[in-house]
Amino acid sequence: MSLTIGQIVANGLCIGCGLCRSIAGSDRIAIVTTPEGRERPLVTGSLDIATLDYINAVCPGTRVEGTASRTCGPDTKSDLIWGTVEKLAIGYAGEPSVRHQASTGGVLTALSQYLLKSGRVKFILHVAASRSEPMRSERRLSFDSASILEAAGSRYGPAAPLIDFLSILDRDEPFALVAKPCDITAVRNLGRLDARVEANMRYALTLVCGGASDLTKSEDVLSDLNVKERDLALFRYRGYGNPGMTRIETKDDRVFELTYQKMWEQESTWMIQPRCKICPDAIGESADIVASDVWPGGGPSGDDAGFNGIIVRNQRGLELYHAAVSTGAIVVDPQEVGFADFDHFQPHQVRKKRAVWARLAGLKAAGRPIPLVRNLRIEECARTNTHASNLAEARAASRRARSGKLGEPKVVRRPHSKLIEPPA
Repeated sequence: MSLTIGQIVANGLCIGCGLCRSIAGSDRIAIVTTPEGRERPLVTGSLDIATLDYINAVCPGTRVEGTASRTCGPDTKSDLIWGTVEKLAIGYAGEPSVRHQASTGGVLTALSQYLLKSGRVKFILHVAASRSEPMRSERRLSFDSASILEAAGSRYGPAAPLIDFLSILDRDEPFALVAKPCDITAVRNLGRLDARVEANMRYALTLVCGGASDLTKSEDVLSDLNVKERDLALFRYRGYGNPGMTRIETKDDRVFELTYQKMWEQESTWMIQPRCKICPDAIGESADIVASDVWPGGGPSGDDAGFNGIIVRNQRGLELYHAAVSTGAIVVDPQEVGFADFDHFQPHQVRKKRAVWARLAGLKAAGRPIPLVRNLRIEECARTNTHASNLAEARAASRRARSGKLGEPKVVRRPHSKLIEPPA
C-alpha cells in the first residue's frame, strides 16, 4: 500500500521538494514552514488513492534510482562509490566575475548562462534567495544571464523548487533544472510517468550535496548576532571567493561576516534534515552534470580563486560539457583526475555511500518504511565495510528510529508563517 503524506513525513523520508503539492494541487496540499524550520506538505483536502499512488511513485523519499544505462556511451566508466561517469575534470567559469561571485568555481552558473545564451533552453528552473525574505530560498525561473548570476551561490536552508513543476511543464518550453540531487530524483521519477519531462527538461544539473539544513540553523546564526530576520537585507552563505564568507547585511547598514569554518565547524550544529541522513544518492547519479567542491581532505584550508570538480554522468551531459568548454563558458584544468581524487576531495561522501545500506537496514528492522533503491550499489558498498561496522550503523539507525530521531513530528504550520508559494 502507498504511504500517506503524513507517513512519508513522519518516517523522515520527506525533503520538502514540493512535487506532491504540484501533483495534488494547492487546494489539497499546502507547503508550510514547520516549527522545526522545514518546508513540509500539509494535507488540507481529500487525497484519492490514485493521487496518493502517483505521489508515492515519484517521491524521492520512496524511490531513488541511479543513472539510466540507456543514457550512457560506449566509453562509460564506473566506480563503486561514484557510479557511472563519462568524464571527470576540475574546472571553473570562464568569466572571471562569475567564477568569483558564484559558489565554488561557478560551473553550474556558467553552464546555466551558456544554455540560455546558446538558445538550447528558454529558461532555467533553480533556487534563489527570496528578494523579500533574504534568508529564505524560493524556486526561480530565470530567462537571462543577469538573473542567473543574481541567484548564484549556495543555499543551505529548505527550499521547494518543484512546488509548481507540473505548471512549468504546461508551458511546453525547453528548460534546464538546477537543483539538489533529491530534487533531480523526483523529476526523473516523474519522467517515467509523464512524457513531458523528457520532452521539455533538456538538462538536469546538480551539486554534490552535504545535506539540507533546517531554517533554524540560519535563525541561530542571527540570534547569536542579535539580528532579527525582519531587519535583513542580505543573507549570503557563500561566494565572492571560494568558499567566501557568510555575509549578513541589515536594512540599517550593519554588516556581519563569518568564515566557512566558523559557520560549519561543529557538525552537531548543522541541523541536517532527517532525509539527508539516509540519502542513498547525494552525488547526483541521475543528473546530467554534477559539480562539487575539490578540497583535499574534504574541507577548505582558506579561500582560493574557485575550482569545481565536474562529474559528467551521461552522453547528454558529455555533449554539453564539450560545447561549454569549446566556447570558453567553462575552463578545464589540464590535470587529469580520477575516482581516487574525488574520494580525497569528498571523503564524507565515501563514508555516507558505504554506510547507507546498513542505515536503511536498521530502519527496516525497526519497522520503518524505507525508499526503494535501485542501481546505486549501496549493498555492494556496504560489503567493503567490516561486519562489525555495518552492524553498528544498523543498530544505531534502529535506535534512532525507535526514539524518533530519524522521524519528524506531525506537520503543523509555524505560527505567523506564510504558506510557501511559487513567486508570482
